[in-house]
Amino acid sequence: MFLQSPNDVNTAPKRIISLVPSITELLHHLGLEEETVGITKFCIHPDEWFRSKARIGGTKTIHLEKVKELQPDLIIASKEENIKEQVEALAKEHPVWLTDVNNLEDALEMIIHTGKLTGRLPAAEKLVEQINEQFLAIQPLAAKNGKLRTAYLIWKDPYMAAGTNTYINSMLRFAGFTNAFAHLTRYPEVSIEAMKASECQLVLLSSEPYPFSQKHINELQLQLPGVKILLVDGEIFSWYGNHLLKAPSYFEKLSDSLVNSE
Repeated sequence: MFLQSPNDVNTAPKRIISLVPSITELLHHLGLEEETVGITKFCIHPDEWFRSKARIGGTKTIHLEKVKELQPDLIIASKEENIKEQVEALAKEHPVWLTDVNNLEDALEMIIHTGKLTGRLPAAEKLVEQINEQFLAIQPLAAKNGKLRTAYLIWKDPYMAAGTNTYINSMLRFAGFTNAFAHLTRYPEVSIEAMKASECQLVLLSSEPYPFSQKHINELQLQLPGVKILLVDGEIFSWYGNHLLKAPSYFEKLSDSLVNSE
């Protein structure tokens, strides 16, 4: 069954499976070592869990039988990261909490809900307080960066960018950038011509899900002369939960590198 509210759980779950890498990391932060029994092959943080916890496939290739063998009393899934049909199949046999995180506010709400679901509300509330404090401290970044028109690419062949209604778009705003493709929904395919037409001043190449590298900067630079192109940590821009604690300082360093390169 799909849980409609954290209050739908009367007792804290004892056997949790996470289908979302950033939520797996959050469960570790909340001290749910014994309770978390299954994760995906993309749940690389923390490393000790990645090496020791049972893996139930990928975020989009869940092995339903492996999940069943683990007998979970709570599965945490994501509307964006997991396949609808697979999550629906799991919900026929197990309690499923389906998250939907598209911005910082959603992420903080998800942390609180996860704390309530798992009996770790005080720790979740403390984490939200810490995140809010850090993001408040970087508010001046928007003025410092001058709201550079920025294209954030997540894929190649074809190129795909982060558009509106995405968590990445929310993070770009906090880092002080204006998303050049905010007029497009989700993750649109974009051509070199579209990037030129967007008048973007900066292109950010994410480290995930496509592993962009220096050679891709070199390729793009030939086609986009005069545009600044940088490699960035995709986890910072797309992972939520306690990973948010790393974002503000990273955004500050990114801003400083842009200023120093002028």
